This record gives sequence, structure tokens and C-alpha cells, in this order.
Amino acid sequence: QVQLVESGGGLVQPGGSLRLSCVASGFTFEDYAMTWYRQAPGRDRELVGDITNNGRFTTYSDSVRGRFTISRDNVKNTVYLEMTDLKPEDTARYICQGSSGWGQGTQVTVSS
Repeated sequence: QVQLVESGGGLVQPGGSLRLSCVASGFTFEDYAMTWYRQAPGRDRELVGDITNNGRFTTYSDSVRGRFTISRDNVKNTVYLEMTDLKPEDTARYICQGSSGWGQGTQVTVSS
């Protein structure tokens, strides 16, 4: 079955950086685009960005473009979300999605 497991979240000060990982199993990872979402309490789930199956192309929401970078390693079946210049409004649970699966998410809190 499809499994997606995120890690790397935590508490970071404004202006700081974090790198999230999502390890995939149960499907042919290199055949699928992968997407990162985030959801803050009381708010709708928001698309953060995605990456094509071969990693050549990425897209980002306006709110994170220029600060976040998505990459992947098709040997390690892992997709990454590099986040820089973090702001309090980036506080959310970050969730990866691919094939028919969704991860449980990893919490990112940006606070001084």
C-alpha cells in the first residue's frame, strides 16, 4: 500500500530555515509527481508546491515562491521541502501527497 512519511518539522524562529523530508513506499516513486500541502488550524489546506516525476520542473504558491524549494531523490524515494526565511504565517502541518497517498504531516511552528 502507498505510504508517505514526513519528517523534519519543529520550532524555528522567524527568518530561520528547515528542511522537510517525505519518504515514499508502495508505488513506483519515479513515475509520479509529488506535492506538498500545508494546513494551519482553522484554515483550509493550502497547496505549497509540486515537482514533476523527473524533478525537472517545480511550481510554487505565491506565498512561498522564492523562499521554499522542492527537490527529490528518486533513488531514495524521497521528496524534500527546503524552507528559508520562515515567517509566523508559515506555521502549519506540512503534508506530502503522491500517487493515491497522503502522509500524516509534520508540524512546523515559526515563533520567537
